[in-house]
Amino acid sequence: MVGFLNFVIGFVVSLLIGAFGIYVGARVIADRDDYEYAILTALVGAFVWWLVAGLFSIIPIVGGLIGSVLGLLAWVYVINARYPGGWGNAVGIALVAYLTVWVVLVLLNSVGLLASGALGVPGL
Repeated sequence: MVGFLNFVIGFVVSLLIGAFGIYVGARVIADRDDYEYAILTALVGAFVWWLVAGLFSIIPIVGGLIGSVLGLLAWVYVINARYPGGWGNAVGIALVAYLTVWVVLVLLNSVGLLASGALGVPGL
């Protein structure tokens, strides 16, 4: 039971950190101020990234690279579909989200609260 509880807490904290990055990106780039919307975007984006990256990663030799790149593009597509402004804004939101989540993870690590990553922001 403790293992499952740790998993659930880790999942929720990771999702909230990833959503925070998307929220900050959307607030700065697209002037959208809705954290719940960012949570759903992070959840859908993480699932789509996982699905696309997983499907293309089975290709021998270059599958991991292709899967990662296509997964990242799929994640930006989800942001593009959910926020106004087109692909330029979506890339901007994604970049701000990456930077924000990186800063949060570094701060959490520096105070001894080790966070392994953030759900909803691929690669972090």
